[in-house]
Amino acid sequence: MIFGRIKPLEAMLEAAQERGLPRSLGPVQLTLLGVGAIVGTGIFVLTATAAQKAGPGMLLSFVIAGAICACAALCYAEIAGMVPVSGSAYTYTYAVVGELPAWMVGWALILEYAVAASAVSVGWSGYFMGLLASATGFELPPMLSAGPVWTLQGWAVHVDISHGLINIPAMAVALSITALLVLGTRESALVNALLVAAKVGVLTVFIALTLPGIHQGNFTPFAPNGWFGPAQMGAASGLGSGLGIVGAAASIFFAYVGFDAVSTAAEETRNPQRNVPIGLLGSLALCTLFYLLVSAGEIGAVGAQPVRGAGGAILAPGTAAFRQACSAALHAGDLVCSNEALAHVLRATGWQVMGNITGLAANLALPSVILMMMFGQTRIFFVMARDGLLPGRLAAVHPRFGTPHVVTMVTGGFVAVVAALLPVGKLVDISNSGTLFAFLMVVVSVMALRLRDPGRARPFRTPWLWVVGPGTVLGCVALYLNLPWDAQMVLPVWGALGLLVYAGYGYRHSRVGRGAGGTPPAPRQGP
Repeated sequence: MIFGRIKPLEAMLEAAQERGLPRSLGPVQLTLLGVGAIVGTGIFVLTATAAQKAGPGMLLSFVIAGAICACAALCYAEIAGMVPVSGSAYTYTYAVVGELPAWMVGWALILEYAVAASAVSVGWSGYFMGLLASATGFELPPMLSAGPVWTLQGWAVHVDISHGLINIPAMAVALSITALLVLGTRESALVNALLVAAKVGVLTVFIALTLPGIHQGNFTPFAPNGWFGPAQMGAASGLGSGLGIVGAAASIFFAYVGFDAVSTAAEETRNPQRNVPIGLLGSLALCTLFYLLVSAGEIGAVGAQPVRGAGGAILAPGTAAFRQACSAALHAGDLVCSNEALAHVLRATGWQVMGNITGLAANLALPSVILMMMFGQTRIFFVMARDGLLPGRLAAVHPRFGTPHVVTMVTGGFVAVVAALLPVGKLVDISNSGTLFAFLMVVVSVMALRLRDPGRARPFRTPWLWVVGPGTVLGCVALYLNLPWDAQMVLPVWGALGLLVYAGYGYRHSRVGRGAGGTPPAPRQGP
């Protein structure tokens, strides 16, 4: 197979069979599991960024991102049912395509988990500072509550610190979660259920308060930046500008990450052929409906037209020009300029107390998302270290706390620094570049395994795979190409660095390569 080194499915399946998990989950439980995993950062944080990119057209952006995510979820379900072990897309790719692609997926997952945790930290910071200002009147200076503006000009990186230097609240929450993980603190099922109930309850109340007061005029113009943004912004690179309805969909994709909680439960599901697609598509449909209603409430209540620069120029969110425009009195109350979109809308429409309650709910719920993402990152590191592709010392366990303190502190330090220095929109786009690559490789793995081993038992089979699979690949590529140019370039640069690490360490220390498991490369023939 590709690049020679394959971890056999049989060894993974034996490990899964030893667990003997009972099939007890039905369609309702799976759907609720998916809703709890998906609803979170995106809807609390990203709608302001999406509105700047697409205006009211962000409603279509949610539909586009949800449809591509649903197709990817079906492919996830098939391979998760066959390989129900830790490691997510990394493990699936290793079992089907080979070690080098698996390494690249694992490397890209760092952009998904660690950078996403940084994005949530910045989102939490916005809600925390907004709640603090509303309740006490205290505000940190902008230089201490926002990171600098980073722009890619050609191949040179330009840093502007005129509107922010370091985001101290974001760094503080990331380091706090790191400390909890090192000490061994985890969420209980009860606490997690309460947080999910709080999130869904707040969104339901938001919809009930905003939809009755919708102003239809706020939906016009519906797509002020078009489908793909202004052509001139992407002309230099020939790629997307990151604006428009499709550009917003590329960012909003972040709001759907988490559905794999359903796909990885395939082994514990009754009648997975029927119930897994119900859980996947049902949870994605419910979340999309929630997102559409919340976004419609935001747009209808206060409007969602993008902020313009001099001469009507379109401004990308997170840039110095955008921050300058938002600091002007004319745009100070605009939705697109808010760091706490939902709470801002409620306060602006006279629901001050509910706005504060929404901010409080976000302050309570978002740290749990950071914890889950950082925990997921350490899991990926663990599996890669176990396979010999990363140093084994990263998996060292603390003698007192019994936690992987080394990898947790490394991950937490990375998350804290990135959260302190980058805005949420930039972090989301970077995270999505890694996520889209991982999703694409999972789909390729499913199609490759159908061809290589069509007779293997599959608890769940992706319907219409040869339509869904290529369509998902094209969708992932399209969304990637509509990310901002600098976010696009992070993935190949990060990938090149990953190749150097693999060549310098992983290739020589791989357990499969040393014959400790899997299918090592065939010996060379001849002299």
